[in-house]
Amino acid sequence: MLHARIFIDTRSVIGPVNRRLFGSFVEHLGRSVYDGIYEPGHESADENGFRRDVIELVKELGVTAIRYPGGNFVSGFRWEDSVGPLESRPRRLDLAWHSTETNEVGLAEFDAWLKLVDSELMLALNLGTRGVQEALDLLEYANLAEGTALAEKRIADGHPEPYGVQMWCLGNEMDGPWQLGHRSADDYGKLAAQTARAMRSFDPSLELVVCGSSSASMPTFGEWERTVLTHTYDEVDYISCHAYYEDRGDRGDFLASGVNMDHFIDAVVATADHVKAVRGSSKTMYISFDEWNIWYNERFEKVDKLTGVDNWPVAPRLLEDRYSVTDAVVFGSLLMSLLRHADRVTSASLAQLVNVIAPIMTEPGGPAWRQTTFFPFAETAAHASGSALRVNVESDTYQTASYGDVSLVDAAATFDDQTGNAAIYLVNRSEHESVEVTINLGDLAGSVLTATSLASSDPDAANTLDEPDRVGLTANDTLRSSGATASITLPPISWTQITALTQN
Repeated sequence: MLHARIFIDTRSVIGPVNRRLFGSFVEHLGRSVYDGIYEPGHESADENGFRRDVIELVKELGVTAIRYPGGNFVSGFRWEDSVGPLESRPRRLDLAWHSTETNEVGLAEFDAWLKLVDSELMLALNLGTRGVQEALDLLEYANLAEGTALAEKRIADGHPEPYGVQMWCLGNEMDGPWQLGHRSADDYGKLAAQTARAMRSFDPSLELVVCGSSSASMPTFGEWERTVLTHTYDEVDYISCHAYYEDRGDRGDFLASGVNMDHFIDAVVATADHVKAVRGSSKTMYISFDEWNIWYNERFEKVDKLTGVDNWPVAPRLLEDRYSVTDAVVFGSLLMSLLRHADRVTSASLAQLVNVIAPIMTEPGGPAWRQTTFFPFAETAAHASGSALRVNVESDTYQTASYGDVSLVDAAATFDDQTGNAAIYLVNRSEHESVEVTINLGDLAGSVLTATSLASSDPDAANTLDEPDRVGLTANDTLRSSGATASITLPPISWTQITALTQN
């Protein structure tokens, strides 16, 4: 058996765990909205057509803020289409995903759904095919109480109270040639700065997110961030990061994906701090990691992508990836990377929430179920609170093609000084061997420890329509503690959470 040692020090604080780290993303894409959160004919549907079974799973997942309505979709979106009487809303082509958008669910409907799942709205603006004026119009419609044509229109549309949207994304992935309205960093930075200044003229307290690179593999990565922030540093609060990972046939490499996320965040932080230094600013730029997940994009590009000038379906089955145990373990390690950067990553959005590369799946007219990735997210959202801690890890390593020598054991931890409770997260990246981990608990000695793991003898096992409960969390009964030391055995390819509860 392999061995590792970790050291917990509740005084070694990285930063507070912002609850927005446990956000998600709903885009008008595939069956995310229609047949996902919204299916009027379903037996569980409420009076507004929202599936109650999905609502309960979203609440169990624990998402705190939801980015909407895109994504690539937003760069061709006319917000006016999504408000007012349903019978007056137009059907439109969605060029991003080669589909037809019915606009049955719009701003009012989604806001009502958010209240049912107790989550905050994070609204994305179209800076692809539209600009400053359209952004201001939506802001005024959404957030002004009364007294202007747009505010009165919202009231007439049946929403007397303002939506009060606090967090706004200034476009989406504007570095990507696939994006409608794709621009150079210089052109986008100027437009984003103009939009931000105009929005702050309405409300200086708004929280604004400027587009960073759509991935660290983009040829403009780094220089894009520098240029955009040079234009916008004084006007915005966040720069976005987007990252997706998939197993391309080297499982060991895939299991080390969290190393890439760590490097990505560190590079964006370094670039932002460079701009800060050049400008002589005292302001710190934070990161909104508002798209992250496991996504088998190569499969989509080769097999599922829609084409054809006369082929524009409504809510087609797109990006409905089935997630394995291995996927869930990597997914859990990505969450751990976000925690390790809690001082700078203060908002994040799991992309996406239902049906589309999602932890929750539904069948039209049928059940809803949890994918394997549901479990690490729900447990982390429920137990990671207070502050993220620096965790010292001593572990054997293994060789990877992309990242060189990588630790077999990955670790993160949080501590809540208000309750005295802690959570420790561990991943075993070994494909075939268990690892015995010794934990120096420090001043967590005497806490009541419990452990759950996600693992399987079949690393490709998944939850499906036919077998919705094949994979889940199980108690890890190998956990032992004595004084200031604990030990636990991690199965091969596994994610584990240890909770340390203070004894009253």
